[in-house]
Amino acid sequence: MYIYQTMSNNFGYLDIILLAMIAGFIILRLRNILGRKTGHEEKVYSDFMEKKFEKFNTQPDQKSKKSKTEFDKNEKKEFLKGAEIAYETIITSFSKGDKENLKSLLTEKMQSSFSSAIEDRKSKKIKSELTFIGIKSSAIEKFEKTAEALYFTVKFVSEIISVKKDKDNKIVEGDPNKIKTVIDHWKFTKKISSSSPNWYLAEIKAP
Repeated sequence: MYIYQTMSNNFGYLDIILLAMIAGFIILRLRNILGRKTGHEEKVYSDFMEKKFEKFNTQPDQKSKKSKTEFDKNEKKEFLKGAEIAYETIITSFSKGDKENLKSLLTEKMQSSFSSAIEDRKSKKIKSELTFIGIKSSAIEKFEKTAEALYFTVKFVSEIISVKKDKDNKIVEGDPNKIKTVIDHWKFTKKISSSSPNWYLAEIKAP
């Protein structure tokens, strides 16, 4: 009887120890799977309910719905790159008398002005020769908008070699051996309603 009771007690202790080990193993596994709280977890706010989230999520996407009258730094940078290309193309095309190439870069009013200047030069039998060295700098000076159009005024500082010759090929203006620094203030425009990304030269402003 004594031996039986002793063995029963031993089995009782062994059961408790075994259960404790199993419980400890389960706790360790759960901690490994679920992780521990370190105090740096994001807080979950009880008032951030599903309905509130849906309401927030249905707001218009600000980037995709951004007005055409707003331009960030990257867009202005891209605009300046295009303006520099347009600047070089316009002055070289004007020097060559290439009216067709100028059409896609000028407003109707500017097309008329450039065309008249080219025809006047031809009537006087003046030949224009221009070597474009490069643009030293360009900067947006002003942005304007009306109900119908947007405007950017850009300051260009460029280097060119410009010469004009008469019908006898004699130089009447400029120096073929001298690089000239030119400062221009050009105003570009684009209609707000237009889906085209193209801008057009609208005005050459006096310094």
